[in-house]
Amino acid sequence: MFRVHRLDSFDAPELTPYKTMRQQRDHHDQRIFIAEGEKVVRRLLESEFPVVSALMPEKWVPQLAPLLEARTEDVPVYLAEKDVLEQLTGFSMYQGVLAVGRIPTLPTLNSVLALSPRPHLFAAVDELNNSENLGVLVRNCAAFGVHALIVGETCSSPFLRRSVRASMGTIFKLPVVEPTCLADTIRDLRQHGVRCLAAHPHAEQRTLYDADLSGDCCLVFGSEGLGITPGVLDACDEHVAIPMHTGVDSLNVGSASAVFLAEANRQRWRSGAEPRARNSAASKTAGPVG
Repeated sequence: MFRVHRLDSFDAPELTPYKTMRQQRDHHDQRIFIAEGEKVVRRLLESEFPVVSALMPEKWVPQLAPLLEARTEDVPVYLAEKDVLEQLTGFSMYQGVLAVGRIPTLPTLNSVLALSPRPHLFAAVDELNNSENLGVLVRNCAAFGVHALIVGETCSSPFLRRSVRASMGTIFKLPVVEPTCLADTIRDLRQHGVRCLAAHPHAEQRTLYDADLSGDCCLVFGSEGLGITPGVLDACDEHVAIPMHTGVDSLNVGSASAVFLAEANRQRWRSGAEPRARNSAASKTAGPVG
């Protein structure tokens, strides 16, 4: 359900998250985040994430009203024209549709191991502090059927505003594990029979197209500049490189993760571990959006 409030002042404390959109880390400390744009807000409303409030021009209410009405919590919806919203937030906006969500209690490694289908397909990320790149990685994980994303302690949060936006809201459907030590978590995965492969541009052990990704596995990615830290690399079973032409030694994490995850899907389809029909279902949830 929802209640409509016409915005006649910027002083209401409930508007503070919208007035402090640049303070992403403060929001994270409060366990809240901003969803931007109609598609991202729609996916938030469709999810099980708690919704704190919404802010939008009145013309968007009829489109989002069924989803707002279906919420179990009472969602205050603040209305104002787009130019007023831009004054409030300090941002130029394309649609002016915003919402505040609350980060729920995240799953543990043991819970995702217990609840994820077999063969497991996990992704892990180390040293990635660019929010947009992390959001792209989240979207790739959703598109290619990753069962959980493990975000290392040296990374940015996938719930920062820019990351949520870059993920196009697919973060609301992807289980996220935030361990205190990624290297230890990788060792735990290996003890559970999950092979952990580090994406490394200079790996000499194996190329991607020689690696077996059809069984339980976790693909580990790092940032474009720093890569994967030595401790995490040492914890992995092996290092795997994407074959590339001379003169290009690496791809950014968004491109590299898409190549790795697409290859994992291809191998699983060929082995029969991943039904091809799943592709159509995944595309409805996390496919291309305009």
